[in-house]
Amino acid sequence: MPSHSSHAQKVDIRMRGFARRSTVEQTLEWIDQNIPSLRSESVPLEKAAGRVLAQSVVSEVNVPGFSRGMMDGFAVRAEDTLGATPYSQIVLEVIGQSLPGAAFEGQVLPGQAVRIMTGAPIPTGSDAVLQAEYVEIRSSQIVTQSAVAPHRHVGEVGEDISVGATVLTAPRTLRPQDIGVLSSIGVADVEAVQMPRVHVVTTGNELLPAGSKPQGYNITDANSPMLLSLIRRDGAQVTHAGIIPDDPEQILKALMADVDIVVVSGGSSVGQEDHVPMLLAEHGELNIHGVAMRPSSPIGMGRLGKRLVFLLPGNPVSCLCGYDFFVGRAVRLLGGLGHDWPYRKRNYRLRRKLISVVGRVDYARVLLVDGEIEPIATSGASVLSSTTRADGFIVVPEDSEGYAEGSQVNVFLYD
Repeated sequence: MPSHSSHAQKVDIRMRGFARRSTVEQTLEWIDQNIPSLRSESVPLEKAAGRVLAQSVVSEVNVPGFSRGMMDGFAVRAEDTLGATPYSQIVLEVIGQSLPGAAFEGQVLPGQAVRIMTGAPIPTGSDAVLQAEYVEIRSSQIVTQSAVAPHRHVGEVGEDISVGATVLTAPRTLRPQDIGVLSSIGVADVEAVQMPRVHVVTTGNELLPAGSKPQGYNITDANSPMLLSLIRRDGAQVTHAGIIPDDPEQILKALMADVDIVVVSGGSSVGQEDHVPMLLAEHGELNIHGVAMRPSSPIGMGRLGKRLVFLLPGNPVSCLCGYDFFVGRAVRLLGGLGHDWPYRKRNYRLRRKLISVVGRVDYARVLLVDGEIEPIATSGASVLSSTTRADGFIVVPEDSEGYAEGSQVNVFLYD
């Protein structure tokens, strides 16, 4: 595994090019091996939607906990209705009613019926519900022209959830309907994976704050608002240091945030003002610097104390690509979401050829045109608008020279 550790602390790597590039596969392997074990916390049920379940939930109760009517009508003994037809009607005596939360306390004897509402307890002695529309009501009696089978329109004890059943299996992102089910079995708090804490550090003397108008030779910070959105999407709590000047002391202070992951945008390469790799090598470990891919080849990563530190290029497309491939994976793994990309994968036909170079992985943006895909004709890593024009991207593996026109390829869709 390529590693640049403390032995090379004092070697200035700026303006010299990358000593060697790791493969994408080696880089992903490093991330998977360095993710800390997941931590969990107790979360109140009303705040648990969207959180990742850390512990499978086993029911301690039956749902329903009692036999209940599934229709409005009359609780009867099914055998009392046997043989009922329009020509041979059967009369039953109505002796009371059962309402949701207010059971009929007596017992249904032969020839008797109890009016029942949906969700109300089935009275003792009855075993079926005769639907209201199939009976004629006469004072304190009902007349039925049709028979009902035993257990018809009756919800049995534990029919939905039984004692000892695993209701939800961890890990799982809790959806609103999951919260409803957990509430139905009396769960007030759930064990959820702690949300990763991520700190974004943006460096560059030329940068203006996000949202301000570009002027002179300065450019507006596009990366940090994009990164903050991506990190939140991937289930983490995120803070932003603001724009840090290209000053080693101030950058180091920002790197020391009390978080799980630090993501640095800019200053990651080997230029004169690229201080971050040096700082990481000197004060922690610079395990990977330079990856055989396009764009995003200047990416770096390592450790600083307990933190994982990712160095993303300042070029916006490279920054997005580096996040998609590497940082997002770390954030999702640490949050219990697994390593899969949060993009739908579909197979499409290629409208024209896509050229790549053997020895590197390519992240190629594509357009969806008339049910086929077409590569976007730009290789510029700073052309951020190419990602908004794009409907998705293709990953071209390092052993491929690309794909011929008409090839069927897997596309990851941004939407």
